[in-house]
Amino acid sequence: MTHWLSLIVAAPAVAALLLIAVPASARLLVRWVSLAGALVSLFGSIEVARQYDTVAGGLQLVESYPVVPSLGIHLTLAVDGWGVSLLLLTGIIIVAGVMATWTLKDREKEFYIFLLVLVAGVFGVFVSQDLFIFFLFYEIAVLPMYLLIGIWGSSQAVTEAGPFRYVWKVLDIGGKQYAAMKLTLMLLVGSAFILAAMFGLYVAAGSSSFDLAHLGSVKYDRTLQLWAFPFLWLGFGSLAGVFPFHTWSPDGHASAPTAVSMLHAGVLMKLGAFGIMRVGMVLLPEGALTWAPLVGGVAVVNIVYGALSAMSQKDLKYIIAYSSVSHMGIVLLGAATLTPNGWNGAVYQMFAHGIMTGLFFALVGLVYERAHTRLIGKMGGFARVMPGVAVFFTLAGLSSLGLPGTAGFVAELLVFLGAYQSAHSWWAIPAILGAFITAVYVLRAVRAIFWGKGPSREFSELSDARGTEWAALWILGLSLIAFGVWPDLILVFIDRTTPDYLLLVLAGGAP
Repeated sequence: MTHWLSLIVAAPAVAALLLIAVPASARLLVRWVSLAGALVSLFGSIEVARQYDTVAGGLQLVESYPVVPSLGIHLTLAVDGWGVSLLLLTGIIIVAGVMATWTLKDREKEFYIFLLVLVAGVFGVFVSQDLFIFFLFYEIAVLPMYLLIGIWGSSQAVTEAGPFRYVWKVLDIGGKQYAAMKLTLMLLVGSAFILAAMFGLYVAAGSSSFDLAHLGSVKYDRTLQLWAFPFLWLGFGSLAGVFPFHTWSPDGHASAPTAVSMLHAGVLMKLGAFGIMRVGMVLLPEGALTWAPLVGGVAVVNIVYGALSAMSQKDLKYIIAYSSVSHMGIVLLGAATLTPNGWNGAVYQMFAHGIMTGLFFALVGLVYERAHTRLIGKMGGFARVMPGVAVFFTLAGLSSLGLPGTAGFVAELLVFLGAYQSAHSWWAIPAILGAFITAVYVLRAVRAIFWGKGPSREFSELSDARGTEWAALWILGLSLIAFGVWPDLILVFIDRTTPDYLLLVLAGGAP
């Protein structure tokens, strides 16, 4: 019996434990231990994808270890097609994130310990088949963000204006401590909603097991489903950036250091969407069908509002942050369609957006490290001094707006088709409008920063990417193209799992 899943989850955690024994002065060793932990998880994820039988489908590579048997809590790990794709996403992002922050100079040891603990939690969520352990890993993935942003993040000046300008000053709006605290408090409130729904399901199922298969086999009372599903939607949705509970996200993205931004937008937000679909919709089908119109309606608000907000920003990191709100709206719209194309597109969008936004934030970190500004109005013509960065930034932008040949196109096409095929076909109109707005602000930003007039004397000596920074860019950039040109590399796993879960929802919600 192989133990690939436990290896994937444990590798970053073991690397974090090893770092405790490594002297802080051994900076190169700290980096190599961190990279080794990330690479083991990536190679493990690739091996899981290789071993996963797409003909048989279902949950595979099952491992189970008792934790609190008297309460029905077991560390049960298994992977389905959705999990395979998201394990690969997480492995790619953490390896690229470690490489992108290879030149970190401030308390590297502690930074990488928290980063590795966070990613161990992320891996755990995608393979946990026990709802209690699922929630435990979810919290492990979220809580280190407070320290990572509060200690290693950056602050930005925000102009105090309006009747509440004195409150802004007291709260330190724009400061990294404010962003870290806002993120933590909002996500903890969301976790309280998840916890309430989780114990409601546990009690209704007989208080014998938290096993997802057991909980999914129970036909819950309609009243329970009607209150528990919105609890799970809002609880997980607070991490997925559901409007209007998204406000922590732009501040958190903008203040986070590079690797944390990459994981934050590339992977952590996907935990919320994954939770809505895998836990909320699959376990509570009647609730999902009843609330789907609201979920889809809010999703299209996410798409258009996020795109318009991104278009109005002057700070490059805030543009990418609000674009993530918009792109996560596409994920949630795909989920709300309750169609095969919509669900395939939702999970594929999790993967594609994770790679794309990881590349974006790696590039923003490079630009800021050299130019010491994120204000678009102060930049221009950077392609002449950092041509490699310009090429990869343009590639990320083209994937963001859904250019054919990139992973973003495949995901958006599937979601738009699913929206048109759903009971609310009008959802496709604002979704496509959001894609149009995305093209406007992305192309405008790319032109202003890289392809406009030559750089001023202040920026004439900027350098291109170097060393491990190139490795991060090539890993993410080639992934965008490879999974755009050959989508079946990932879609074969997703499409094998979607019909099984969708059938459970539609059959369970049938009168």
